[in-house]
Formats: sequence, C-alpha cells, structure tokens
Amino acid sequence: MNNILRVNTLTKEIRSEACKPEEVLLGGRSLIADLALKEIDPNCDPLGRKNKFILAVGLLGDTNVTTSGRFSVGGKSPLTGGIKEANVGGSVGRTMAMLGFRAVVLEDAPAVRQTNILVITGEKVQLISAPDFQNLAVRATCRLLRDRFGKNVGVICVGPAGEMQMAGAGLATTDKDGIQIRFAGRGGMGAVIGSKGIKAIVFDDTGVKTTTKYDRKALNAANKKLVQIIRDDPKTESRHNFGTPGVLAICDSLGILPTRNFSAGHFERMDAISGRTIRELIDKRGGDGRAGQPCVQGCIIQCSNVFPDPSGKATVASLQYENIALLGSNCGIGDIDDIAELNDLCNEVGLDAIETGAAIGVAMEAGVIPFGDSEGAKDLIHQVLKGTPLGRIIGNGVVITGKIFGVKRVPAIKGQAIPAYDPRSLKGIGVTYVTSPMGADHTAGNALEMADTIDPRGRDGQVEVSLRLQLRAAILDSLGVCLFIRPAFVKSPELLAELINARHGRKLQFKDVQQMGMNCLETEREFNRRAGVSTEHFDVPEFMRYEPLPPYNTVFDLTMDEMNKILEVQAPKDQF
Repeated sequence: MNNILRVNTLTKEIRSEACKPEEVLLGGRSLIADLALKEIDPNCDPLGRKNKFILAVGLLGDTNVTTSGRFSVGGKSPLTGGIKEANVGGSVGRTMAMLGFRAVVLEDAPAVRQTNILVITGEKVQLISAPDFQNLAVRATCRLLRDRFGKNVGVICVGPAGEMQMAGAGLATTDKDGIQIRFAGRGGMGAVIGSKGIKAIVFDDTGVKTTTKYDRKALNAANKKLVQIIRDDPKTESRHNFGTPGVLAICDSLGILPTRNFSAGHFERMDAISGRTIRELIDKRGGDGRAGQPCVQGCIIQCSNVFPDPSGKATVASLQYENIALLGSNCGIGDIDDIAELNDLCNEVGLDAIETGAAIGVAMEAGVIPFGDSEGAKDLIHQVLKGTPLGRIIGNGVVITGKIFGVKRVPAIKGQAIPAYDPRSLKGIGVTYVTSPMGADHTAGNALEMADTIDPRGRDGQVEVSLRLQLRAAILDSLGVCLFIRPAFVKSPELLAELINARHGRKLQFKDVQQMGMNCLETEREFNRRAGVSTEHFDVPEFMRYEPLPPYNTVFDLTMDEMNKILEVQAPKDQF
C-alpha cells in the first residue's frame, strides 16, 4: 500500500511510483490535502486540465480494523472553489489497498468527451474505451461492470450527471454484494472525474497476496480493545437498529430539522419519516428489506439498511438521515416511500442527495413546483437525467438554482448546500460550516454529538467544540475509518497511536496523531487561501442571521471575528 498510481487522461500514460518518505504517514484525507497543495494549481478551473482527481485509502486501509475499508476522493471542488474531500464505504478501499496502492491520481483531461473505464488488477492497469456505458444510470453501470469483470471486483462510477459535469454530481460505489449503492457525494467530485472522461474505475485483487509486514499481534490487540469499547457504547445498539435515520427525531426535537427550505426546524410529519417508522416498515414489509447492514466488510456497527416498497421489493439501499431530511422535510414531503424513490432517483442519476434536495427546496420556494409535490420533485430529477435546461440548473446545485430563480433564502456556505442540521439552533456546527476547509459539510465536525454536553443554542464554547470535532474528523478520515467509531477514541485516545504504530512500525504518541490532524487542516486551509476562498470571506447565509428559526426562534449570532479565532484556539493535548 505504498504506491501511487498516476493516469494521464489525455496522453493515456499510466505509471506507478512509490510514496515519498514524507507521504508514508499520510492517507485518505491527509494524503489528498498534501497532493493537492503540491500538485494542483489552486486557481485552476475545477473541470479543466490542471485539476486532478485523487482517490486515496486510509492509513489502516489494508488491515482488519473495524470499518477500515473506507476511502476518500478529492481535488478542487467545482462547488466551493477550494479543496474538497468526500469519503465512503463499500468494497473499493480494501481492494485498492490489497493491490498495493495508497492513491490513484487522474491527471489532465481529454480534448474531446470520452467514456473510459480504468481497470486495475494485480497484473496490469488498463484504460478501456467504453462508449456503450455513456449516459448509463448508476445501477446498470455497476451491474454491467460486475458482469464483465467479475462479482468480486470493487467499482466506483458516475451517473449521467457526472458525465455532464454537473457540480452536484457525486461518485457511486457498491458493497461487496453489489446491493448497496453508496455515495461520496459532497463537493462535486463526480463532475471532476467526469471531466477526465472516466465513467468508472474497477479494482480486482483476485490472486493478490499481501506482502506487507506489520505487527499483527499488536494490531489485533488494539482492534480488540476498539471493538469492545464500541460494543459497550450505548449509541451502538441504536445505530445498528435504526441507522442514521434514528437521529431524525432528535434533530426535530432540537429544532434543527430543515423544513420547507430551512424556514423551520420542526416538521409536523416527522413521525411518518422517522428512523423508528423506517425500521417498522422494513420489518413489516419483509422481502428485500434489511436493517442492520454493514457498508464495509468487518464493521461491527452495521447501521445501513435496504428499504423496501410496500410489496417488499428494494427501493433504495441505503436510506440515510441526510437524504430523508433534504429530500423530505426540506421539501415538505412527508411520505417515506416518496422520499425513498427520490433518493433512488438521485442515486441513478449520480447526484448528491443533499445538494439536490436543497436545490429542489429552493425551486419550490421559487414556485417552480409547490412544497410537498413529490411527483414534481421526481420530475425535476428526471430533467437532470435528460440534461434539459431546468435539469442542468438543479444538477448544478443550490446556489445556481437560487441565482437563476431569484431566491434570497439559499441554504449554502462557500457554494455548497448546508446539510440537515440548521446552525441557528446548533451553533457549533455553524462554526464548522464556516471555518472548515470543507465548507458546509456535517462530516467535517458535527456538533450534534456534543448537544448533550453544551447548549446547542448557546454561544459559549462553540468555537472550541468545533475545533475539537474538526480535528477528530481529519484524523479519522485520514485513517480511513468510520466517524461512528469515534466514541472509542474519546474514551481511549491512546488507541489511535497504538493502531498506527502497529501497522506502520512507529512509536507515536497521541499528541503526534493530533498533530497529524492539525497538519491536515492547515494544509487544506493553505490550499483555500491560495485559491482565494479563505474562511474569513464566507459567512453563514444572511437570512440565518436575521430570520428566527421556529420552533425556538433562534438566529445564528456568532460573529465572523469570533469564529475566525478558531485558528488561535489550542486543542486539548490529552483529549480526542
């Protein structure tokens, strides 16, 4: 796992090179940050020749550490204009790591539109012309790739939205059985890989035997401790039973559930779309429906699901909180079957459901269709698939949609849609949205996990909380593990160093791991500074400072000066 594969998508040159000494302890998000700062012109066109698409596995990517199969994609974002990283589960991460690659970098861009598939095996790497895959929907693409290259391959691909280089496009991948369609959705990375003429990447590690040597005994011992703490954590059972939809009721009670284009934080039909309702329907309908499913091999939390229609046939896998909120309550839609269909349509077209749900909410406010019109919302996504002018507006995200239709209430920061936590009543996440190099991204430091220890609507301590959470996210994203295992590291921070030391033969302490996270954030901030999208220029949307959010009638009132002091805050030296 110490090689970087580089593919020039213009000349078709393919070469592999060893990681440099300074890259050996970089993985996932931190490796993307490092490569981006060194190799991407910060002022380049995100969809032009000078941008690069980077796929990177985490530092634990080739181990049996629980959830360690996640991988990251990144580059310069067509939405934010700055650096972006998005990560996802599925089977690609571990397969790529077993093939010995820490990263795959797609460089340059073809002179004319192309549809190519990059195939990476233990024997060779090929760039194959595949015009028959052009504009193919995601599910059919994944199925045909598995039929053509084998059921055990790992695949990532884009849908028609990515091929058309729409800024709301993400990248899809599957679990090992090809059932779940998972997305690295945020930031428009689907458009970036689409601009390289790459429809899909296939990873096949058949017959490959790892030669990596590390302290397996020490790694297994550390993983055993990690697993035990996670099993003992009270949140684990809830996440297993209800998945991420389980937080919908919590967010509604806190008054942060986006409703009708972020005009309220409570949805009157919340019970009909809650995690408990979803679980009950899965159990009642049977058939293809499943709860408690893993998205990566070896995950012990297993928070994913397969949501079935009334006949028991799978509608979408997996149905997640963010998508339910943005496509559901944010659009005034309270029928969970309609929301699941909308989610599936986004998957098929290759769209980030968060960005798309926010864009549809703005279109509803503009009167394009009324709030609650689920059939109209489905038609808007079909318009994206067809590439109509209206579809291209929606497919390019919430900011473009707001500008075209003259809407003032546009829920976005740094060009990217705000996720399903309104910062007016969860102020810590507002600090994250503004100060994180990732822009409005809940996975960059979600203050919901601290809502029971700090007043979510208060002002005190929010900057400090956000820094701590951003550091956590940067570290875990660099290891290639799920954010949901963070409680183990909160309880035993030294476990982080134990895992890295066992895998990479180092003698790090927790403070060293914490510095790795800080270095990642500082590298990302430097890229954004050079790109002209520094934090100090991107506040929360103006309406969130003046328009009280029901039911608690709160506004976001931390000043930019207060939030920018995050660069001066010192993280706790002994706490994760």
